[in-house]
Amino acid sequence: MSTQLPRAVTPLADELREKIISDPDMVLEDLDVMRALIAANERGTGANVVDLRGLAMERLEERLERLEDTHRGVIAAAYENLAGTNQIHRAVLQLLQPTQFTEFLNALSGEVAQTLRLDSVKLLLETKVTEEEPAIRKLGKVLITAEPGFIENYITYGRNVPVRPVTLRQVSPETDVIHGDSFVHSEALMTLDLGLGRLPGLLIFGAEDPHMFRPTQGTDLLTFFAGVFERMMRRYLG
Repeated sequence: MSTQLPRAVTPLADELREKIISDPDMVLEDLDVMRALIAANERGTGANVVDLRGLAMERLEERLERLEDTHRGVIAAAYENLAGTNQIHRAVLQLLQPTQFTEFLNALSGEVAQTLRLDSVKLLLETKVTEEEPAIRKLGKVLITAEPGFIENYITYGRNVPVRPVTLRQVSPETDVIHGDSFVHSEALMTLDLGLGRLPGLLIFGAEDPHMFRPTQGTDLLTFFAGVFERMMRRYLG
């Protein structure tokens, strides 16, 4: 005579048991279910027993969560960089369309500014002419001129520091000479080499958002844009 007691189960419990046996990954991959099972096991071991395996699992879970957060951050940064690359490429194509210098400047302050989501665009050229020539005044508000040495002084605030190809920063009272009392709160400064025997130039992007241009940002895309822009300027300057 058998002394084994019958297993008290309901049809639903049998069905669930068979499902778990046939597909155990369904339980193992569910973190909430696994936590509930581990917690039930810890309650059964008593308060004077330390579950080292459980502690190790918790630390591994925390590490996994940090890795997943880092992974999401890397993916987000990659998408942002791709979007920025596409914007720069569209802006370069828009600059290649004009055939006249006036049209070139109009595209810079129009389509290009809209594509790059800029609130202000300035092209500064150093010149030995003390007053603006009539031909320069006809080119609109995008093009401005300054005496030799102005660009270096503007970028460095007069300090003895090296001038970088691209400088990103928030505006300050020293930048009022370019932006005046305007809504621009951050700027990107790109130095332009206009060729042998010519004074340098400076391409200035301005944004109302004070965080659009920050010193901690990468400058590869703007360096590329400036390189294309200065080569186009050499073509117009002859």
